[in-house]
Amino acid sequence: MTQRVLLIVSGGIAAYKSLELVRLLRKRGIAVRAVLTQSAAQFVTPLSLGVLTEDQVYEDLFDLKAEREIGHIQLSRQADLVVVAPATANILARMANGIADDLATTLLLATDKPVLAVPAMNVRMWHHKATQRNLHQLRADGVHVMEPDDGAMACGEFGKGRLPEPEAIATEIARLLALPLPVDMLSDQPDFAGDARPLAGRHILITAGPTQEPIDPVRYIANRSSGKQGFAIAAAAARAGARVTLVAGPVHLLTPAGVDRVDVETARQMLAAVESALPADAAIMVAAVADWRTADAADQKLKKDGSGQPAPLTLVENPDILATLGHHPQRPALLIGFAAETQQIADHARAKLARKGADWIVANDVSGDVMGGDANSVQIVTTAGIETWPTLPKGEVADKLIEKVANALSSRPD
Repeated sequence: MTQRVLLIVSGGIAAYKSLELVRLLRKRGIAVRAVLTQSAAQFVTPLSLGVLTEDQVYEDLFDLKAEREIGHIQLSRQADLVVVAPATANILARMANGIADDLATTLLLATDKPVLAVPAMNVRMWHHKATQRNLHQLRADGVHVMEPDDGAMACGEFGKGRLPEPEAIATEIARLLALPLPVDMLSDQPDFAGDARPLAGRHILITAGPTQEPIDPVRYIANRSSGKQGFAIAAAAARAGARVTLVAGPVHLLTPAGVDRVDVETARQMLAAVESALPADAAIMVAAVADWRTADAADQKLKKDGSGQPAPLTLVENPDILATLGHHPQRPALLIGFAAETQQIADHARAKLARKGADWIVANDVSGDVMGGDANSVQIVTTAGIETWPTLPKGEVADKLIEKVANALSSRPD
């Protein structure tokens, strides 16, 4: 069956990329129906979009002919996915506050289908507290939000806020259309129900993904972490009834239902977010935090000087988040760390357990395709010994770990 996307194009210089996005979606066999906001029509014509979609382009909430043939309520629900690309700071603010003052925002308020927002705006607008507050609200409401790209702006500034390339947006749309649920990495296990929600009333703090430590405005130090395992654990904890705080490094994953997500980039930002989230009953530190950062990140792109020698970089250690929690005044009752190793897995995990002050270390061999893959093979290392699990989908690893966490917390006093 043909999958259908309702594409809302809001105003901004990046609106021209919507034409290429439509072409790519149609090439993948996805039907597209387009809606133009009044300001978007200053950058893209209804004729050009209509030619590419081979359908009527909708602009006016009070178009009597369009309302007679297909009302805005019907239009909002005939698609399998609603996509706002580009999503300006203005339309994100209206979405977050439930404002319906034109066709686009009325459709968004009336739809019962998943929504993907792809932001594009000036870097200062992106980092403004109001925009970040709106993004937090949208994610809490279940809207899927892609992270904008870093790069040069049409206004001459440089930083985060560029619309992702159409190919990346098309890939994300195709992935969302293939998901049976609007959350990422859920296992096939049923939800906990009623009294069977073993983590009800508990606060679980989880970190996931990599950190990115800037070298200059275009380069950074990072680890190869997809964030999938951490997000799967967050989803499992939420299904078990917990209040979940997920501190996420830079990843393009959907926020699981019922999870409070805090996005960070660097190790120092991740530590600050983790400490701000305390107290917690349990902390599960899954993130692959970069061990080092540059002592002084350059404020301009480092250039080759023709000598054949690389630019000198002075590295300093990043804060150890797991060890900090292990000796923190508000140390969680259960502290779990992850150890990504390529050799002597158990030995390194035992040493890490003692050194960091953790209760458990979840050790996994990442010499294969675990980072970025959908399966994991782990060993749970505690002072009592080692528990080895078979290779499982990351969603099942998450369910087993959360069940173990629930059992451990139930045996401890509140």
